[in-house]
Amino acid sequence: MDPKVHRIGVLTSGGDAPGMNAAIRAVVRTACHYGIECVGIERGYNGLISGDMKPMTARDVSGITGLGGTILYTARCPEFQTPEGLKRAADSCRFMGIDGLVAIGGDGTFRGAGELSEYGISVVGIPGTIDNDIACTGYTIGFDTACNTAIDCIDKLDDTMRSHERCSVVEVMGHRSGHLALSVGIAVGATAVLIPEKSIDYDKDLILPIREGRLRGRSSFTVIVAEGAASGHDIAEIVADKTGIDTRVTVLGHVQRGGRPASRDRIIATRMGYEAVKVLVEGGTNKIICFDGCNYSTVDIDEALKMQKGIEEDTYAILEVIHSFK
Repeated sequence: MDPKVHRIGVLTSGGDAPGMNAAIRAVVRTACHYGIECVGIERGYNGLISGDMKPMTARDVSGITGLGGTILYTARCPEFQTPEGLKRAADSCRFMGIDGLVAIGGDGTFRGAGELSEYGISVVGIPGTIDNDIACTGYTIGFDTACNTAIDCIDKLDDTMRSHERCSVVEVMGHRSGHLALSVGIAVGATAVLIPEKSIDYDKDLILPIREGRLRGRSSFTVIVAEGAASGHDIAEIVADKTGIDTRVTVLGHVQRGGRPASRDRIIATRMGYEAVKVLVEGGTNKIICFDGCNYSTVDIDEALKMQKGIEEDTYAILEVIHSFK
């Protein structure tokens, strides 16, 4: 097959996610398989604008699949959001002979890639974010590892909360999305889960489950709150004020982004990296690689950015039924 691109750039942008390195490795090695040169672009679109790049071979990515974070680093780039910055990035691609780009990240990353494609650069996006909030795909790289990290921390917290008969309020990541909080809440058997997608009735959604649990003999409780739904400290004050239970707050923060990626993230990231290069080899552009749990496909970036991803109501219904005290 005569590839439609001859030099591919790969970058990671926005928040880091476990599994990004596996995707980078797959991009580089798949490119090598097709006889295509590959360039690693450091610090996302900042590096694209400034020319902060390096050639990458199969040997350069050996042994990185199990590493957390991203070996290419990542950063926000306000300049890239301006016409001048976008033109500089496109000029940099042309100067370096990059005719294909694989961008790993979230919505902001894809928006930038889509705009760059208008300058004649073939682009493909790979969804990498622990929030799992990209509407066009059922799964994003990093989500499973972040869930496992949060679950492990909360299981440990549960041991000490049970010993002291306390309520643990755990704030997890998710400014606009509650997918992480909801999945973690189901996995740990949380007393209550508060997410941005659902309006909060504090008496019904928070206090009542705790009171009913106490009446049934439970002495410790776990409340999971997504950072975009409410402040963990505010929730703890409400619980302590209305129930009198000794309450502790834990904000997990960036620990959820770190750590060695779980097998699911390594495998899916590898497949997505492979698929991204295939799209470029076959002459495709302005696409995002998607995974629905069974199959891999592509969606136009422009179409994907118009989509909105809400919480799966069936999953939320499971939470209400399993954790109900009715």
